[in-house]
Amino acid sequence: MGPVGTTVATLRFYGDDLEPDEITRLLGAPPTHWARVGDEVSSGRVATQGSWRLQAPSRSPEDLDEQIADLFSSLTAEPAVWRELTGRYRADVFCGLFLNGPNEGVSISPATSRLLADRYLPLGLDIYGATKPEDEDEDEEG
Repeated sequence: MGPVGTTVATLRFYGDDLEPDEITRLLGAPPTHWARVGDEVSSGRVATQGSWRLQAPSRSPEDLDEQIADLFSSLTAEPAVWRELTGRYRADVFCGLFLNGPNEGVSISPATSRLLADRYLPLGLDIYGATKPEDEDEDEEG
C-alpha cells in the first residue's frame, strides 16, 4: 500500500449564532475562511450559518500528522476553551484524501489522536478515488 496522493485538512466550527471574531479571540489565531449568517460567501450564495475554518496547506504525498499539528500549532491548548467551543458549535477536523491510484492508505499517529481527543474533536474523512484518463476504455475485455 502506498501513501495517499494528496491530503487537505481543515479545522471547522459551524453554528447559527457563531461569531468568527469570538472564536479567533478564544483560539488565538485568525481563520483562513469565515462567515456570519447572512454574509455572501460565493457566487451570490448567502451563509445560512456562521463558520470559522482554518486550513492547513495541502500535502503531496500525504502527511496528515503534520497537517493536523500545523492546524493546532498557533492555537491555544487550553482544555476549557476547546470544551466551550465544541460544546457550543459543530466542530471537527475535516480531511480530504485524494487518491492517485488503487490501494493507497493513510494512518494517524497516537500523538495526533491525542491532539484531537484533548480538544474534543472528531476526525472526518472524505476519500476521492483516482480518476481514469478520459481516453481509457471503461471495458477492457479483449
